[in-house]
Amino acid sequence: MPHSPEIIDPGSLPRAAFAFPGPLRDQLVAAIIDGRKVATTALLIEYERAGEDLPKVGARATVVDSADRPVAVIEVTDVRVAPLGEVDELHARDEGEGHTTVAEWRAAHEEFWHSQAMRSELGDAAFTVDDTTPAVLERFRMVADLRTP
Repeated sequence: MPHSPEIIDPGSLPRAAFAFPGPLRDQLVAAIIDGRKVATTALLIEYERAGEDLPKVGARATVVDSADRPVAVIEVTDVRVAPLGEVDELHARDEGEGHTTVAEWRAAHEEFWHSQAMRSELGDAAFTVDDTTPAVLERFRMVADLRTP
Protein backbone atom coordinates (compact mmCIF):
# COMPACT_ATOMS: atom_id res chain seq x y z
CA MET A 1 0.00 0.00 0.00
CA PRO A 2 1.33 3.45 -0.84
CA HIS A 3 2.53 5.55 2.06
CA SER A 4 4.01 8.99 1.89
CA PRO A 5 7.38 9.43 3.62
CA GLU A 6 6.34 12.86 4.91
CA ILE A 7 4.02 13.50 7.83
CA ILE A 8 0.43 13.96 6.70
CA ASP A 9 -2.14 15.60 8.97
CA PRO A 10 -5.45 14.29 7.58
CA GLY A 11 -7.37 16.68 9.83
CA SER A 12 -5.87 19.67 8.04
CA LEU A 13 -7.04 18.50 4.60
CA PRO A 14 -10.41 18.92 2.93
CA ARG A 15 -12.62 15.85 3.09
CA ALA A 16 -13.35 13.74 0.03
CA ALA A 17 -16.70 11.97 0.34
CA PHE A 18 -17.43 9.69 -2.60
CA ALA A 19 -21.15 9.29 -3.38
CA PHE A 20 -23.59 9.38 -0.46
CA PRO A 21 -23.02 7.38 2.75
CA GLY A 22 -23.98 3.75 2.28
CA PRO A 23 -23.07 0.73 0.15
CA LEU A 24 -21.88 2.71 -2.89
CA ARG A 25 -19.53 4.88 -0.82
CA ASP A 26 -18.22 1.79 0.97
CA GLN A 27 -17.56 0.11 -2.40
CA LEU A 28 -15.75 3.18 -3.75
CA VAL A 29 -13.62 3.62 -0.61
CA ALA A 30 -12.61 -0.05 -0.72
CA ALA A 31 -11.62 0.37 -4.38
CA ILE A 32 -9.47 3.42 -3.52
CA ILE A 33 -7.71 1.59 -0.72
CA ASP A 34 -6.96 -1.51 -2.77
CA GLY A 35 -5.77 0.57 -5.74
CA ARG A 36 -8.54 -0.25 -8.25
CA LYS A 37 -10.00 3.28 -8.14
CA VAL A 38 -7.65 5.99 -9.41
CA ALA A 39 -10.24 8.19 -11.14
CA THR A 40 -13.59 9.74 -10.42
CA THR A 41 -16.20 11.83 -12.20
CA ALA A 42 -18.36 14.63 -10.87
CA LEU A 43 -20.63 17.00 -12.71
CA LEU A 44 -19.48 20.58 -13.12
CA ILE A 45 -22.87 21.72 -11.81
CA GLU A 46 -22.08 20.05 -8.46
CA TYR A 47 -19.09 22.36 -7.99
CA GLU A 48 -21.03 25.39 -9.23
CA ARG A 49 -23.99 24.79 -6.91
CA ALA A 50 -21.68 24.24 -3.92
CA GLY A 51 -19.59 27.31 -4.78
CA GLU A 52 -16.45 25.14 -4.77
CA ASP A 53 -13.34 25.46 -6.90
CA LEU A 54 -12.38 22.57 -9.14
CA PRO A 55 -9.71 20.22 -7.80
CA LYS A 56 -6.14 21.20 -8.59
CA VAL A 57 -3.24 18.91 -9.47
CA GLY A 58 -1.21 18.26 -6.32
CA ALA A 59 -4.11 18.97 -3.96
CA ARG A 60 -4.69 16.39 -1.25
CA ALA A 61 -7.86 15.34 0.50
CA THR A 62 -8.84 12.96 3.27
CA VAL A 63 -11.19 10.22 2.06
CA VAL A 64 -13.97 9.44 4.52
CA ASP A 65 -16.07 6.30 4.78
CA SER A 66 -19.82 6.06 5.38
CA ALA A 67 -19.30 6.63 9.10
CA ASP A 68 -17.35 9.83 8.28
CA ARG A 69 -14.09 8.25 9.50
CA PRO A 70 -10.86 9.26 7.71
CA VAL A 71 -9.54 6.19 5.86
CA ALA A 72 -7.05 7.46 3.26
CA VAL A 73 -5.36 10.51 1.82
CA ILE A 74 -5.42 11.01 -1.94
CA GLU A 75 -3.54 13.44 -4.18
CA VAL A 76 -4.96 14.80 -7.43
CA THR A 77 -2.78 13.92 -10.44
CA ASP A 78 -4.97 15.25 -13.28
CA VAL A 79 -8.20 17.21 -13.74
CA ARG A 80 -10.08 18.10 -16.88
CA VAL A 81 -13.57 19.23 -17.75
CA ALA A 82 -15.15 17.43 -20.69
CA PRO A 83 -18.63 16.65 -21.98
CA LEU A 84 -19.98 13.30 -20.74
CA GLY A 85 -19.99 12.08 -24.34
CA GLU A 86 -16.17 12.29 -24.37
CA VAL A 87 -15.50 10.01 -21.39
CA ASP A 88 -13.29 7.19 -22.64
CA GLU A 89 -12.89 3.54 -21.71
CA LEU A 90 -9.67 4.12 -19.75
CA HIS A 91 -11.36 6.63 -17.47
CA ALA A 92 -14.39 4.35 -17.05
CA ARG A 93 -12.16 1.39 -16.08
CA ASP A 94 -9.95 3.49 -13.80
CA GLU A 95 -12.95 4.45 -11.69
CA GLY A 96 -12.55 0.95 -10.24
CA GLU A 97 -16.21 -0.02 -10.20
CA GLY A 98 -15.79 -2.99 -12.53
CA HIS A 99 -17.14 -1.33 -15.67
CA THR A 100 -15.50 -2.72 -18.80
CA THR A 101 -17.21 -0.39 -21.28
CA VAL A 102 -18.13 3.26 -21.37
CA ALA A 103 -21.79 2.25 -21.83
CA GLU A 104 -21.75 0.30 -18.52
CA TRP A 105 -20.02 3.19 -16.77
CA ARG A 106 -22.47 5.70 -18.19
CA ALA A 107 -25.55 3.66 -17.21
CA ALA A 108 -24.34 3.31 -13.61
CA HIS A 109 -23.45 7.00 -13.35
CA GLU A 110 -26.73 8.13 -14.87
CA GLU A 111 -28.59 6.00 -12.34
CA PHE A 112 -26.73 7.89 -9.59
CA TRP A 113 -27.08 11.34 -11.16
CA HIS A 114 -30.79 10.80 -11.83
CA SER A 115 -31.47 9.45 -8.33
CA GLN A 116 -33.80 11.22 -5.95
CA ALA A 117 -30.87 11.86 -3.58
CA MET A 118 -28.79 13.57 -6.26
CA ARG A 119 -31.69 15.56 -7.65
CA SER A 120 -32.47 16.69 -4.11
CA GLU A 121 -28.83 17.65 -3.55
CA LEU A 122 -28.91 19.74 -6.74
CA GLY A 123 -32.32 21.22 -5.92
CA ASP A 124 -33.77 20.10 -9.26
CA ALA A 125 -36.39 17.31 -9.21
CA ALA A 126 -36.15 16.88 -12.99
CA PHE A 127 -32.34 17.03 -13.32
CA THR A 128 -30.92 14.94 -16.16
CA VAL A 129 -27.66 14.58 -18.06
CA ASP A 130 -26.83 14.09 -21.74
CA ASP A 131 -23.70 13.84 -23.91
CA THR A 132 -23.08 17.60 -23.61
CA THR A 133 -23.26 17.80 -19.80
CA PRO A 134 -19.90 19.11 -18.50
CA ALA A 135 -18.14 16.60 -16.26
CA VAL A 136 -15.08 16.99 -14.06
CA LEU A 137 -12.78 14.04 -14.76
CA GLU A 138 -10.29 13.65 -11.96
CA ARG A 139 -7.38 11.26 -11.54
CA PHE A 140 -5.66 10.69 -8.20
CA ARG A 141 -3.32 8.46 -6.28
CA MET A 142 -3.56 7.25 -2.72
CA VAL A 143 -0.68 8.63 -0.66
CA ALA A 144 -1.65 7.29 2.77
CA ASP A 145 -3.80 4.52 4.21
CA LEU A 146 -5.17 5.89 7.49
CA ARG A 147 -6.82 2.70 8.72
CA THR A 148 -5.26 1.24 11.84
CA PRO A 149 -3.97 -2.31 11.48
